[in-house]
Amino acid sequence: MGLDVSKKKLFIKTYGCQMNVYDSQRMVDILSPLGYLAIDSPEEADMVILNTCHIREKATEKVYSDLGRLKPHKEKRRSDGKNQIIAVAGCTAQAEGAEIMRRAPYVDIVFGPQSYHKLPEMVARATRAVDLDSDKKAGRGIVETDFPQEDKFDALPESKAEGVTAFLSIQEGCDKFCHFCVVPYTRGVEYSRPATSVLKEARDLVRQGVREITLLGQNVNAYHGEAPESGKEWSLGRLCRELGDIEGLDRIRYFTCHPRDVDQDQIEAHRAVEKLMPYLHLPVQAGSDAVLKAMNRKHTADFYRKIIDQFREARPDIAFTSDFIVGYPGETDHDFKETLRLVEDINYAMAYSFAYSKRPGTPGALQENQVSDDVKKERLAELQLLLRSQQMAFNESCQGRIMPVLFEKEGRHDGQLIGRTPYLQSLHAKANKRLIGQIIPVKIVSVESNSLSGEIVTGEIIGAAA
Repeated sequence: MGLDVSKKKLFIKTYGCQMNVYDSQRMVDILSPLGYLAIDSPEEADMVILNTCHIREKATEKVYSDLGRLKPHKEKRRSDGKNQIIAVAGCTAQAEGAEIMRRAPYVDIVFGPQSYHKLPEMVARATRAVDLDSDKKAGRGIVETDFPQEDKFDALPESKAEGVTAFLSIQEGCDKFCHFCVVPYTRGVEYSRPATSVLKEARDLVRQGVREITLLGQNVNAYHGEAPESGKEWSLGRLCRELGDIEGLDRIRYFTCHPRDVDQDQIEAHRAVEKLMPYLHLPVQAGSDAVLKAMNRKHTADFYRKIIDQFREARPDIAFTSDFIVGYPGETDHDFKETLRLVEDINYAMAYSFAYSKRPGTPGALQENQVSDDVKKERLAELQLLLRSQQMAFNESCQGRIMPVLFEKEGRHDGQLIGRTPYLQSLHAKANKRLIGQIIPVKIVSVESNSLSGEIVTGEIIGAAA
């Protein structure tokens, strides 16, 4: 049959972080010239990609469960004389390529996050393999889990915007080697894209109608991209200032930071760049110095508190979110109370929290003083109760305020639009759909834990694109 560029159907399921969301969209961009059109279900897809996460055991096992559910669809299509390529991408693919092929030999392609720019070649090889052997015996699958020398971003096509907001990857990999984390092994060492490449992609997105860009990286504030000036580098703060000068770009965000990489330039950017939203995700993981040391975080709780104070001095209206792990090996009752104390001191707008999950190959998994599942469950429940109360209190503090809201799409009900406040809160309001893509003053009239309801108070459009 060979490689056919007529219209084919593509289904991608994305697990985990925003980086995976960005990667999935780039896969759509790469496969579009081959005739693939994205659809919302796997049953009729000519190609299915599971873009996976390996950060916790539960996420990994979900991939194998989903592969088991895909097998009957592939077999049915084969009985109907149609082929279906199944691919596993992302961090689980990078970490467990051979295991995936062993447990699910009907998978055609396994490739890591540094290899997806090779998708056209891999699809062509998989198509030829299926053509030659319609029974697709085990061991014939394609595995691409090396860390290639070339810059994958140079090989990617121009980003295609799918709305008024977009992700833009500026940094990948991690050199921190926290003892609970697999990212250095699945994403590789820290790499920063050249500033010229980032600015070009940002301008391309704005030309397509994007008004808010979120910069992404495993440690986005470790960014040190090559500057347009020879022999120099830009920090994240400098990059944000330059992005702030792009006409038509009205909002800038970034995820995810590491406390050790915070510098004065990043802090000052929040003072100087009006387009930089007053919202910062700064994972701390624990409030106990003993646990932080065991995790190899290389910062203390008080160091973290001082950074928070510096950001608040630079931008008094800034709000914070974070990540927490409870039940790390060796965590005592006192250690856990220290985490609760830090949460009370910072007062988060929102936070993600998880029970510690052993990841193969990480130092934490080898420690003998593991915390029991029952204790982890109890601690997680107590922490989440506190975090939810803080999130609700933050949302309630917004009631009655007028906030600029970027409307992104239509809601479930007629005449309803969905947008985001500067603090990334989801907000719905009655509004004409012509306001999608505009930033409108909205009065917050009611509050829930995960969303706000508002009323437009004026027809004025803030920073409207020409």
